[in-house]
Amino acid sequence: MTDMTEGASVRDPDSDKRPGDSGASRGQGTRRGGGAPADRGRTTIADGVVEKIAGLAARDVVGVHAMGSGISRTFGAMRERVPGGSSSKSVTRGVKAEVGEVQTALDLEIVVDYGVSIADVAKDVRENVVAAVERMTGLEVVEVNIAVSDVKLPDEEEDETENRVQ
Repeated sequence: MTDMTEGASVRDPDSDKRPGDSGASRGQGTRRGGGAPADRGRTTIADGVVEKIAGLAARDVVGVHAMGSGISRTFGAMRERVPGGSSSKSVTRGVKAEVGEVQTALDLEIVVDYGVSIADVAKDVRENVVAAVERMTGLEVVEVNIAVSDVKLPDEEEDETENRVQ
């Protein structure tokens, strides 16, 4: 077996076997593949995958009205109205992930409902995002930075990009 990371090689004791030698005299069966199936190969996770998981987890928290800044929400709403426009982008709106081999860091921008405790909402978002990302990806979440960009007032209109002509 060869250790690719260090460039060192280890001599395989079964490499000296003669044809027909099963290795049974050493108490070993025939080896194939070298190692457990779960250790064969590498899994990579794209930033966008972690962003989607984090975005959905953040939106599940009571008190989170929306994700992203006012400008990104406006452009996102217009993009969704255009035929063929992507609605999947709205899932990652307000989320930026930096993914390494075993760790990830996240930045979230949220809009909270008026009257909620921002500190409590931020704590709940952080807990929910960390739990979801770690459970689904196996990555260690090293930090979740949350920026509260707006507060949704009860009397504000829901859709800022209302059509004037019908």
